[in-house]
Amino acid sequence: MVHTLLWVFSWLAFAYFVVYSVCQVAFTLIAWKSLADYRHARAFSPMDEVYASPFTPPVSIILPAYNEEAGVVASVHSLLDLRYPRHEVIVVNDGSTDATIERLTEAYDLVPVRVALRTQIPAAPVRGAFVSRIHPNLWVLDKENGGKADALNAGINASTHPYFCAIDADAVLEQDSLLRIMLPFIDDPDLVAAAGGIVRVANGAVIESGRLVDFRLPANHIARFQIMEYFQAFLIGRLGFDRVNAVLIISGAFGLFKRELVEAVGGYAHNTVGEDAELVARLQGYLREQGERFRIRFIPNPVCWTEAPSDIKTLERQRRRWQRGLGETLWRHRRQMFNPRAGWFGLFTLPYFLFFELLGAVIEALGIPVVLISWAIGVLSFSFFVIFLIVSVLLAVIVSISALLLEEYADRRYERPRDMALLVLYAVIQNLGYNQLTAYFRCRGFVDLVRRRRDWGVMTRKGLEQPAEVPLPERQAGV
Repeated sequence: MVHTLLWVFSWLAFAYFVVYSVCQVAFTLIAWKSLADYRHARAFSPMDEVYASPFTPPVSIILPAYNEEAGVVASVHSLLDLRYPRHEVIVVNDGSTDATIERLTEAYDLVPVRVALRTQIPAAPVRGAFVSRIHPNLWVLDKENGGKADALNAGINASTHPYFCAIDADAVLEQDSLLRIMLPFIDDPDLVAAAGGIVRVANGAVIESGRLVDFRLPANHIARFQIMEYFQAFLIGRLGFDRVNAVLIISGAFGLFKRELVEAVGGYAHNTVGEDAELVARLQGYLREQGERFRIRFIPNPVCWTEAPSDIKTLERQRRRWQRGLGETLWRHRRQMFNPRAGWFGLFTLPYFLFFELLGAVIEALGIPVVLISWAIGVLSFSFFVIFLIVSVLLAVIVSISALLLEEYADRRYERPRDMALLVLYAVIQNLGYNQLTAYFRCRGFVDLVRRRRDWGVMTRKGLEQPAEVPLPERQAGV
């Protein structure tokens, strides 16, 4: 009986990794083509003209903050310093119990004001509103705690511009990121409903006054693995889904939306920890029901830097929360799944996330150990074991290295050969332990989903404005 179960699971795992590898290889080929097209188009992008044009749409940037005293000032500074003709920054303090408000008041000389807010999207009561004497386009709302989605909805109600950009409080945008992510909306304002940019791991970077001044690999091993993860998730996965207009996830760290559409679908959902993906899935369904032509885009060049977990416990909490959010989104929008009316989104994207991201976590966590045991006790042949390793590990390593090369092709960041060599090494090691560990966390997240766990989980932040983990080279005189 045990031998039969091992044999069945081994073949199931083999079939799973074959299909998954085919998808990843296809995504990789699409990503190379998409990046080549994007680089060609970017060479002719009239960035200066867009910046100088009086017709460039103004944007409201919404930054929800709960106990973010460590990094909120740096994040706000980066947003105020963006190269964009007209934008406002709305910080929503979601009932923080730390010194978030005090840090903002000290840094930006906030004073209380009386403002009338829209109530189109329900949100927890706002206790007070503040404006900066230094930066008149900086507003701070102080509201009762209601969660991230509630804070975003309050920010939407307070926004005055037709587009809003949702940013995490632990994130820093590059100076032209908002301008670049707006380009698709400017090119076709009637077609594009939302867009997301790429998120990169900021651990190891030197950020001063909200600007990235130097970037090196972090000393922390967990953060290095996540660099590779982010490359693969954004540059391979989302470029593939973007190609067929079937994007599910616009990262909560950096996404731009048409405000009227988000208001039409009722804003962000409160009772999920995956509010970013859930909103996109709702927009996908709503726009198709309306019979409108639309695009929800992923743009590979606008960059957002974020602080990634640097210890196992925080990483586990994050991945369990992500898994719960994904499961909640898939369940809420199950009627779109396998539905031809939902297009590629219903026929491919949602099933892909169901089988490979949600349910596949068990196979990813146990596949290699079970096959190894099965071969060791004679259930499987040595040739099967070798072929299984080629499909489950070797192809995964090739895809990981391809993601690294795509990153260098898209936006050359790693000028030091040692950094590239280390990342290649981590691309290999990632598939021989780290991926299995995060798959185990995802399994626990699935259990949390079944048990209907609702809490967010504590996420410890060190703050983005940290001294360099590796000493910077001394500048020569006159440089």
